[in-house]
Amino acid sequence: MTAIIDLAIPDVKLLKPKLHRDDRGYVAEIVHEKQMLELGLPIKFMQENQSMSVHKNTVRGLHAQRSPHAQAKLVRVLQGRIWDVVVDVRRGSPSFGKHVGVQLSSDEVAQLYVPVGFLHGFCTLTDNAVVLYKMSNVYDPGSEVGVIWNDPDLNIPWPVKPAEAILSGKDEKLSLFKDFPAIEW
Repeated sequence: MTAIIDLAIPDVKLLKPKLHRDDRGYVAEIVHEKQMLELGLPIKFMQENQSMSVHKNTVRGLHAQRSPHAQAKLVRVLQGRIWDVVVDVRRGSPSFGKHVGVQLSSDEVAQLYVPVGFLHGFCTLTDNAVVLYKMSNVYDPGSEVGVIWNDPDLNIPWPVKPAEAILSGKDEKLSLFKDFPAIEW
């Protein structure tokens, strides 16, 4: 059975599957539909992506998709370590504009559940970090929204200095949180 850990924002969960170990290593059930329902996470996955970041200090995000292509995500690290962060952008939510961050690594096999209505991003803490995302909806470029990773109003304590962060051209041009549109999720 997977252990579920509530984080500072109650809708965001850290999932730690039970590892069945022996002298060869371990086996773990990573996703089990019935178990996800029992944990209160009724999610069906429609797409799975994998990213590989060659260099430590690579920042990806902060991204989300608006309705009708809004996505919940289940994120885990297959190789290396990342600092994963989510920001609540659900207007009217008690945690609107607040964030939660966790370290994920291939050693722990933990997964971060990111509900619909949250921006998601991460910073690699090692070279050659491989991240797997399961998503509840397919990617639609026209539905993507985002906020610049180091927005001063969000005050996220990223583990990388801005001068050392490696970003895509698209992520460098994301808007500020104060300009984020009101969205129905």
